[in-house]
Amino acid sequence: MQNSHYPDVIDVPLWTDKYFSNTKTIIEHFGDTDVTYAFFLRRPVLSATRLATQWVETQAKNRGMNISIEVMHEEGAWVGAGEPLFYLTGSFALLVELETLILQKLGSACVAAYNAYEMCQILPHVAFLAMDARHCAGTEMAEMMAYGASVGSKVAQQTLQAVGFIGNATDATAHFFGCEKGLGTVPHALIGYAGSTLQAAEMFHECFPKENIPILSDYFGHEVTDTLEVCHAFADLAHNGKVAVRLDTHGGRFLEGLDTQKSYHVLERHAPDAVRDYRTEAEQHDLIGTGVSAAAIWSMRETLDNAGFSKVRIIASSGFTPQKCRSMAWAKAPIDIIGTGSFLPDRWSETCATADIIAYGGEPRVKVGREFLLKKSH
Repeated sequence: MQNSHYPDVIDVPLWTDKYFSNTKTIIEHFGDTDVTYAFFLRRPVLSATRLATQWVETQAKNRGMNISIEVMHEEGAWVGAGEPLFYLTGSFALLVELETLILQKLGSACVAAYNAYEMCQILPHVAFLAMDARHCAGTEMAEMMAYGASVGSKVAQQTLQAVGFIGNATDATAHFFGCEKGLGTVPHALIGYAGSTLQAAEMFHECFPKENIPILSDYFGHEVTDTLEVCHAFADLAHNGKVAVRLDTHGGRFLEGLDTQKSYHVLERHAPDAVRDYRTEAEQHDLIGTGVSAAAIWSMRETLDNAGFSKVRIIASSGFTPQKCRSMAWAKAPIDIIGTGSFLPDRWSETCATADIIAYGGEPRVKVGREFLLKKSH
């Protein structure tokens, strides 16, 4: 695995909790001992421990110290709330300052893996593209999110034969998905620069003549008109499946040509049960509301097919959480690819990993209430 963040150069004492540094000083004064840590989360996750364990191994190697890591679950395995993900044994003086940074590299990756798997499970026939980088608080977090998504995707591919995540948005983390580079469409910024959706497509094609043409259709609010204009201009490519349209209409307006009533009619034609069963307000919005609704996707598919462009693929983005994916599944929305950063947890507090020492000098000892972390005798 590539290691783009050079963990050996991190100044650990500057970035760890101060009480751990103080504890290190006390240990060194009164005498070191071996300890065993148990690392866990308080919610179900998929095991995605590799970045965390590789980081601590690098720290130990750089200090010439021996450690032992016992990973309790295979990568991608389901882990219940409170179940130890791995045990870490070594010098207390070494490990005490590492706890803060290990936890930072553990919880969010495991939750991202769980949420990515859930999305693939809901829509197993749809490809996903991880576009989370812009939502991350720095490059290290972006690496963890891409890694987590790749873990969840691989499990869905292996157990459900899902299409899963076919790539992500950045070159640095593309290797997690078996890709050489990041993937994506053209950004809104390029269309603004070009002055028209067609001109942006022509510029893209001139610079990347061997690439498929990915249209972003909502800049001028003319998703249908602009998409058809590009398809006609590149008809040969469109008929050969080399053109894709990304729907990213924001929640303040409907796709071109739609309103609430017309959205109902679209789903009545294609997935009537989706709007006849009871739905919450949020689910109803995903189906027939503003933005990238199931009705908007069906409407675009109808338009493309009626114009003879049945090979043009639809990429959907904008707020694709597991719940929105579920709404799309109810409507059997004809999505080819979903671009999402929303497998990032809605509640960041759920990503908080925790660690407790469960043994000192080989003797089991843990704070009251955490006895469940003790190693079980076989």
